[in-house]
Amino acid sequence: MLGFFLALAVIVVIVLGWLWKTTVDSNGQRPAEPFRIVGNFYYVGGDAITSFLITGPEGHVLLDGGYPADAPMIIANIATLGFDIKDVKVLLNSEPMREHAGGLAALQKASGAQLWASEASAFTLVSGGDSVDMALPLRTLTQIGLLSYPAARVDHRFKDGETIRVGPIALTAHVTGGTKRGNTSWSFAVRDGDRVLNVVSVCAPSVIFGMRYPEQRADIERSLRVLRNLPADIWVTSRGRSWGRYRKFAASKTAENPVDAFIDPEGYRAYLDAAEAAFRQAVH
Repeated sequence: MLGFFLALAVIVVIVLGWLWKTTVDSNGQRPAEPFRIVGNFYYVGGDAITSFLITGPEGHVLLDGGYPADAPMIIANIATLGFDIKDVKVLLNSEPMREHAGGLAALQKASGAQLWASEASAFTLVSGGDSVDMALPLRTLTQIGLLSYPAARVDHRFKDGETIRVGPIALTAHVTGGTKRGNTSWSFAVRDGDRVLNVVSVCAPSVIFGMRYPEQRADIERSLRVLRNLPADIWVTSRGRSWGRYRKFAASKTAENPVDAFIDPEGYRAYLDAAEAAFRQAVH
């Protein structure tokens, strides 16, 4: 009888573990309609967590891979827009967390693309989510596999300020540490007719579960200065709600020039003001 209950307990643990893993691999992320933001810059992510495609004649760049379960959705969104995942030559990442990097391994396999990562993010990506900057309970769950994600292959490691190029596409990396050391914001230019617009993909630092490494405060101070000095006509983040993904997309459908719905330098400054205010409150 004891053996029966032990076997039953093992089965229950396995089933609960499987249900947990299935849940956190998508975390309720739902598909969203892909769309052009401006020029060769497109939205291909889900309803909450973002992914972006920058297209070019010599191949495309894909920024962020969503949750582990999001890769098929991202591939389908790319196809809906008339592009092919196999034409993606470079994969980039903003945060090496499971909601932004979990799908990178599958996207890398589907595309054959080269993954570029900051030096500090590379370890987390190749280990499937482990990070010394993570709060201890979360790191433990990651190390035992409950919050891990498929490990990706990092092909190149870039330094702060380096520009990644695919033909005429050029994205500049800005290491904006704070939440984690290697978090990266990206800046690049896009064209709308005769206009050249500056785009910033913001990875703003924040204090989550308190300060976790000695240089964190200095990293956040520096990152906020860097981000404030970047010209931003259009800005996006790794979470759709933060930059108004749906609101701006809906407004673009009725705008005389759809691009104008995404031009928002005032919103960029307000976002950074809010991030800095939250940081100041947390450390004082």
